[in-house]
Amino acid sequence: MSNVLFTNVRIFDGTGEHPYTGEVLVQGNRIKHVGRGSRTVPVNGNTVIDGAGCTLMPGMTEAHTHFSWNNAASLDAIFRMPPEEHTLLAASSAKTYLDMGWTSCVGAAAAKPRLDVVIRNAINSGQIPGPRYLANSQEIATMGGLGDTNPPHVDAPEMSFGWVVTGPEEMRKAVRMFIKYGVDLIKLNLSGEEMTDTKAQETPMAEEEIVMAVTEAKRRGIRVCAHARSDESVRLCIKHGIEIIYHASYCTDETIDLLAQHKDKFFVAPGLGWLVNTARNAGPFGIKPDSPLGIYYERELHIAIETMRKMHRKGIRVLPGGDYGFAWTKHGANAKDLEYFVDMLGMSPIETLIAATRYGGQIMGRPGELGQIKTGYLADMLLIDGDPVANIRILQDRNRILAVMKDGEFFRSPDMQPSRARVAV
Repeated sequence: MSNVLFTNVRIFDGTGEHPYTGEVLVQGNRIKHVGRGSRTVPVNGNTVIDGAGCTLMPGMTEAHTHFSWNNAASLDAIFRMPPEEHTLLAASSAKTYLDMGWTSCVGAAAAKPRLDVVIRNAINSGQIPGPRYLANSQEIATMGGLGDTNPPHVDAPEMSFGWVVTGPEEMRKAVRMFIKYGVDLIKLNLSGEEMTDTKAQETPMAEEEIVMAVTEAKRRGIRVCAHARSDESVRLCIKHGIEIIYHASYCTDETIDLLAQHKDKFFVAPGLGWLVNTARNAGPFGIKPDSPLGIYYERELHIAIETMRKMHRKGIRVLPGGDYGFAWTKHGANAKDLEYFVDMLGMSPIETLIAATRYGGQIMGRPGELGQIKTGYLADMLLIDGDPVANIRILQDRNRILAVMKDGEFFRSPDMQPSRARVAV
């Protein structure tokens, strides 16, 4: 692993400062030096990348990732994919995320019990390319709740999309099983989802089941995340220390205030990509914008936008992660969430990029070494043709992502020509 010196780059370092001209030296898998202005590091012994005024920024973190969602139009179509093909699909998804600049991803549930763990292990061992990854369990669901797709006439719980439990002891067994398999996270479906029989503002999981799950997970040092759209479900997350909260659309002002009191302990990923595209772009798959379901999701989108605006104003960490991997939210389009943060939530481009980088290091559990361009930090960086602070949309264009570096090594090397000296916006 040779040293790499990036020169003549505009550095967005993830601290909140505006981009500045400078250089960055990578030694091994760490950032050795960050300098401002003209070159100060000797070039001898270093691989020199003349950035020609392009932007060097931290790699991004996707906070709500489903590698094993297969771009299908239903939960059944995802779950019923045979395991051999499903493993290959998840590996391909992991590569897609890294290729699009997501150097870290938080698994938000796997379609089969060990899929996330297998993919994470294969990435870590170098068998397949992919982001740093926190592997999750299957969605743990209650009988009749979101994730219980077992038909009433067939007693075959293993055919359900989620891992279905009833009561604290079944919850204990499920959590211990997933920990045995090697997960980093446990996923609980606290609330419902409007397109299922259990609706978004319902909270079917009992508190004693939640207490058991969190107790067993934390006993083993495992973190917990939750599908939580209803106000009650978010309050249960706060009460029991479920630190990663997905969706949170229907929070009341009182719940937002309560979350703000403990804002350093929680992360919220609203999944705007799912709401926007289900409401507006799922017509070819049976959810037309003017249908009752399309109208409902448009309503939830507007409620969620206002909720996230309030959370952001109170300093609650809101991160991109749009629940991609369905037919109308395909893997690879994840940077649309950054556009939604700017256009819908009113966040500035710098605030949005901080959510994708600095907060990303925090949600990955590595706040002092990931998500910023600082001396001593892990060398996960992107070289971008253009200025994402001026135009956040360029991060949706693979051709504008000139290089992807993870852990000090190029997944995709830059093809920089000596004559190239432009910053395209």
